Amino acid sequence: MIKNNTKNTVIAKKYVYCRTVLSKFRGLMFRKKTDKALIFIFSQEKIISIHMLFVFFPIDVLWLDKNKKVVQIKEHFNPFTLCKAKKAAKYLIELPVNTIKSSRTEIADTINFK
Repeated sequence: MIKNNTKNTVIAKKYVYCRTVLSKFRGLMFRKKTDKALIFIFSQEKIISIHMLFVFFPIDVLWLDKNKKVVQIKEHFNPFTLCKAKKAAKYLIELPVNTIKSSRTEIADTINFK
């Protein structure tokens, strides 16, 4: 489970880790809508820019620092668009659309997942 510890809300009950280069590259490309979150783990904090090429539905995205604190949010990230991160992050979480709003997640909230 992915949980917002600051707000004590559940962000996602189901999730999949993307640790390999191939799984990070593929992400949600060519998939149907999903109820699972994707957690991307990087070896160190860095600027993580993402694209929605060949993703056919909008999603929400969280960027987390090494302490799993939210440093950037992108709600309703539309298909076939790009987003350049403004802050360095170690984790990136792709979520079903409207998850950020329903969980009341904001910048500086602390997120928990195992």
